[in-house]
Amino acid sequence: MDTAKLDEAIQKLDIKPGTGHFYWILFKSTFLISAFTVGGGMVIIPLLKTKFVDEYGWINDKETLDIAAIAQSLPGVMAVNASIMLGYRMSGLAGTLVTTLATVLPPLITMTIIAFFYDLFAHNYYVQMLLKGMQCGATAVIINVAINLVKKLTNKKQLIPILICVGTFIAALFFNVNLMYCVLVDALLGLLLLRDPKYN
Repeated sequence: MDTAKLDEAIQKLDIKPGTGHFYWILFKSTFLISAFTVGGGMVIIPLLKTKFVDEYGWINDKETLDIAAIAQSLPGVMAVNASIMLGYRMSGLAGTLVTTLATVLPPLITMTIIAFFYDLFAHNYYVQMLLKGMQCGATAVIINVAINLVKKLTNKKQLIPILICVGTFIAALFFNVNLMYCVLVDALLGLLLLRDPKYN
């Protein structure tokens, strides 16, 4: 998404980039996403898409996938990596600081409370059931986003990206290939095979 489209999307929300209101919206949105990222780092991707692509229109599907691929490939927590890139995309260094703080706060608060009441949480039947239910919901959300992305690739009838997706899925599921190696191989395939502008 170019700068003009980003500015247009921001104007529709009646907020001005660089203002306190803009940073508050960015902080609040990222904070809520982080608070509900339960079940692993990949859960943040459908939540980012729902908020920043579908609702705000600040980024597009391709940028969401780029953020996911880079965040997964870099060292560290995927949610934090993704928020850093998102914040920088939105508003440079200031945006990065805002989104990073918003991403780190929910787990920090939660883990502090759990650590304080560790025995109560560790053996509480109801807490365990709540967590299992949340993990099921997170799995469903990830599957939904994956299906939508595959549909978009299929609709575009681009054979090479589809083959890369299928090959990566088979390698990870049936041959237990480390996801890091899959991402690195996919990056090389993209560099070699997806240079044509039609794949943008």
